[in-house]
Amino acid sequence: MQSLKYLGMMFPLWLALAASAAPSIQSEPIQPIAKAVIRNPAMVELGKKLFFEPRLSKSGFISCNSCHNLSTGGSDNLSSSIGDHWQQGPIRSPSVLNSSLNVAQFWDGRAKSLQEQASGPIANPREMASNHVLALDVLRSIPAYVNEFDKVFGNRNVSMQQVTKAIAAFEETLVTPDSRFDLWLKGNKQALNAQELRGYQTFKTAGCVACHNGPAVGGNSFQKMGLVSPYQTSNPAQGRAGVTGKDADRMAFKVPSLRNVALRAPYFHDAGAPTLEAAVATMGKLQLGRAFNQQEIGDIVAFLHTLTGKQPRIVLPILPASSNDTPRPTPFN
Repeated sequence: MQSLKYLGMMFPLWLALAASAAPSIQSEPIQPIAKAVIRNPAMVELGKKLFFEPRLSKSGFISCNSCHNLSTGGSDNLSSSIGDHWQQGPIRSPSVLNSSLNVAQFWDGRAKSLQEQASGPIANPREMASNHVLALDVLRSIPAYVNEFDKVFGNRNVSMQQVTKAIAAFEETLVTPDSRFDLWLKGNKQALNAQELRGYQTFKTAGCVACHNGPAVGGNSFQKMGLVSPYQTSNPAQGRAGVTGKDADRMAFKVPSLRNVALRAPYFHDAGAPTLEAAVATMGKLQLGRAFNQQEIGDIVAFLHTLTGKQPRIVLPILPASSNDTPRPTPFN
């Protein structure tokens, strides 16, 4: 009985020691990403097909996945995405992974939601170069799509609202939980090594977490690129100013999520940093007024690698065949 009493006295102390050994998620500026909850599997499956559907473009060649490649971190790893007739876009493609956690969509935040964003590239002459009428004509001409829209939405009159809602439902599943850093946050002390922990501490104490915080480690605010000194670039993008018309918003861009950042070089809206090391050094100087030394840069980069989570396991969809009535694409040379 005495031993049981002793154990009973020691148990609260053991709990306190265990709690102190693990990080408190609530006290950290970054939180783990939650796994996707799929509430409408049929809509998600339809959205996946539309995400990979090149016939939504005028050329029949470009799909959402062309610029947001799910095999390469949700982006295309180009300095500027390639659109219709090999046109280069004015800005590099942001990652679609964890995009549901963003405060808004596009670098300048001009779309408030994933559904609103999904309609833009289809009709953009520099991207998919189609229009909503033609895109709907294509889908309505394919019996298998009409049947699938009927199954998901309860009617056979395919609309752009339904198209974008389905694409958004699929994109909401593209989250990347269970990174090594998430495991550390949840109490696994072995998930990070000494250098990675130093990098995280430097990331915090230097002030990086002022912008890169929350589950997505960013994506939840707009910040000026070049707070301490101007960012030198030939890229014409003006950030939020292009949406608000306010000079104060010039060069203010959505802070990119750092989840899976190691998978998607180059960096910044203009691809001005070819490597993570260059990106960390530039951010230190321009945003924090700090010249990181080589060890600090190496440590922060090591930490950033721990933010790579489990990539979505995508079974490539088999798209339904066109019919005799399907509008033919206009290929480009």
